[in-house]
Amino acid sequence: MRLYLLALNPTDSVTDGFLPAAARLGLDVTVLTDQADAHRAAYARLPHRPEVVECAVHDFREVVGLVSRLAPDDRRPFAVFSNSDHLQTQTALTAEYFGLPGKDWRATLRAKNKGLLRRHLAASGLDTVRSAELAPDQDPSALREADLPFPVVVKPREGVASEDVTLAADAGELVRLAKEIQARRAGALVVEEFLDGALCTLETLGDGRRRHVLGGFRTRLSPPPDFIEVVLEFVPAHPPAVVTQVLAQLDAIGVGLGACHTEFVVQPDGRARIIEVNYRAIGDQCDLMLAEVLDIPLFEYILAVHLGRELPAGLGEHCAATTVRASNEAVCADRAGTLTAAPGPYDARAEERADGVRLAYRPLRAVGERHEHYRTNRDYLGLIWAIGPDQASVDAAVAGFQAANRWEITP
Repeated sequence: MRLYLLALNPTDSVTDGFLPAAARLGLDVTVLTDQADAHRAAYARLPHRPEVVECAVHDFREVVGLVSRLAPDDRRPFAVFSNSDHLQTQTALTAEYFGLPGKDWRATLRAKNKGLLRRHLAASGLDTVRSAELAPDQDPSALREADLPFPVVVKPREGVASEDVTLAADAGELVRLAKEIQARRAGALVVEEFLDGALCTLETLGDGRRRHVLGGFRTRLSPPPDFIEVVLEFVPAHPPAVVTQVLAQLDAIGVGLGACHTEFVVQPDGRARIIEVNYRAIGDQCDLMLAEVLDIPLFEYILAVHLGRELPAGLGEHCAATTVRASNEAVCADRAGTLTAAPGPYDARAEERADGVRLAYRPLRAVGERHEHYRTNRDYLGLIWAIGPDQASVDAAVAGFQAANRWEITP
């Protein structure tokens, strides 16, 4: 059985999660990507290396054409899958063309296009967020006429990972920030009211018959005006009333089959309001951590639903019942410069530590590399994640690792 996996740049989720899971499921894998050399280098250490084929993956017509050329009877696709934010619609359309299980392309498009998401939720009657859209190359001065309640958030309509997402206090600042973003990148922008409240995530997985809640996270951000995710603390179960509201909005969007990572805020009155829907598994090592926290073959389950298989009936109940606690914390650069000191990879199993905490550190920037200060997730120097019997032990282990190591940036 062959899995066609669409990807842009290599990610830990694919390299350390989905590809080993595919091998355990007995799948042959062909990776379709526009960065073939980078993928071949990333997979050189894997015992089961996938086939890597160059493809213009942003264009679903090219993907469909290439898969049809690559797929005689012994190489026909049994599943088409991607964990990339940018490739969900292309993957859904390819799966539909070949008659395979896949996400609804309308839902993937609504999730990816933040302007479309806001309009669709408003039309559904579930939530109306005051917003405006700035077309590519449109003069940002037009935003002065928009009926917006300041402060507002300006962000790329199809953006990811806090790239060019920032807070504007008034119309003058909004116009200035929009012009700066336009100078850096092409594409439309969305401006919307700032949704204040406790920032959380909901992680779900559906098999086309039933959608299961896998838990979620409480998220701590960097100080405004930026929105960098600094700490994600695992939550086995959010309050039922909150989960019900989020699931209703996901139903309206059409989210069903596959993994979905939804970011939302809970306002003081208990109202849950979606920030964005990432119709794929959570990243930045949180998916690898989540598999261990929940003690489930998470990556196999995600791939299995794209093969048309049913998930265990009690999966959501199993996840909500866990007594394990966990946290994922980013070490961020606070200035531009060259990283001159940093720890290497670290992975200690719980049985190896007196506190019973599993602690792992994944460097994301090599010593000797020079970078600008991006004020986004690209400022991550590394990620620390810990799993333990209680939150206090987890937090203490993370703090201890930070205190025992140093990260130095030389201007």
